[in-house]
Amino acid sequence: MDGRSGRSRNPYELTAESPVYVISVAAQLSGLHPQTLRQYDRLGLVSPDRTAGRGRRYSARDIELLRTVQQLSQDEGINLAGIKRIIELENQVAALQSRVAELSAAVEGAAAAMRQREAQVHASYRRDLVPYQDVQQASALVVWRPKRGE
Repeated sequence: MDGRSGRSRNPYELTAESPVYVISVAAQLSGLHPQTLRQYDRLGLVSPDRTAGRGRRYSARDIELLRTVQQLSQDEGINLAGIKRIIELENQVAALQSRVAELSAAVEGAAAAMRQREAQVHASYRRDLVPYQDVQQASALVVWRPKRGE
């Protein structure tokens, strides 16, 4: 099962998260030097998967993140600590959006179940006529008796 989509997938199917690029190819695709990629890995900006021999394998998503880091650093003038914080916050926002979607689906499911149960209850009502007698309040008598010892 694929944890993100909730369905089975082919283990040989390539996705944006598939770690397929060695560091030299990732460096070429991102326009960065391999040593820069190693530094970004050490700093935790980009965390590529590792092979059994500890070699780095980058995914298409990692390459896109490397390009974003480069753009934020060179074009926007943001330091690496700031970029790391931006990435962390973006990941947190994505996780929270996913959780909100899960909770919204759960609420909608509960509301649908409640509507269904309500419809079942209404369907179970008997349709008999019940006589209604109006109570005459004008003829009511109230007697006040003081307590003894007051």
